[in-house]
Amino acid sequence: MALILAWLLGVTNFTLQAAVLDQRQRWLTGMGWPRWAGRASMAAEFAVLVGALLLVHAGFARWVWLYAGYTLANAGGAWLLLNQRQ
Repeated sequence: MALILAWLLGVTNFTLQAAVLDQRQRWLTGMGWPRWAGRASMAAEFAVLVGALLLVHAGFARWVWLYAGYTLANAGGAWLLLNQRQ
């Protein structure tokens, strides 16, 4: 069950990341970020997901709560970025 929860949290993180990148593409390029930076952030998100899945699969089911906290922090950050007035 913890493995399924970790997977669903990972899907949520990817969705949040994609939404922020879609809405803030002009803002990020205006800061001088290269185009590949968005892909690199998605790769980092994937690495975090794989790490969480491996830890949960290895029997450290309590790590799913840490990953849930990470997802909650991502959701808060995405909410702040996406609801910012322009």
